[in-house]
Amino acid sequence: MTSRLDTIAIDCHDVSALADFWTQVLGWQVLEREGDGYLAIGPADGSSPGIDLIAVPEAKTIKNRLHLDLRADGCTTKEEIDRVVSLGARRVDVGQDPSVTWTVLADPEGNEFCILGRTWDEAH
Repeated sequence: MTSRLDTIAIDCHDVSALADFWTQVLGWQVLEREGDGYLAIGPADGSSPGIDLIAVPEAKTIKNRLHLDLRADGCTTKEEIDRVVSLGARRVDVGQDPSVTWTVLADPEGNEFCILGRTWDEAH
């Protein structure tokens, strides 16, 4: 027997704003809400993994030790980067070498994630 990845938890200040960002980026929806301090988002079919957004009082202070890697699906990588930036992401430098094939971005609360160089179709 093994464990199975079910949920990725992201601590944040503004649960609703981050849910708006990530549901637009991933084409997901809000699945569960508990007051102002918790939202679960995921695919409409309820498949895993999903993301739980949990309100915390402290601000993010250092580079994430764990992050999400995304691939463009149905468009070019450049088009996807431009779309995600238009939703509120920003490019960040976490010390990556200029020759890397991915782009490091941060969500509206500063959580880093990457958009990989090859699209979903190119990689699969």
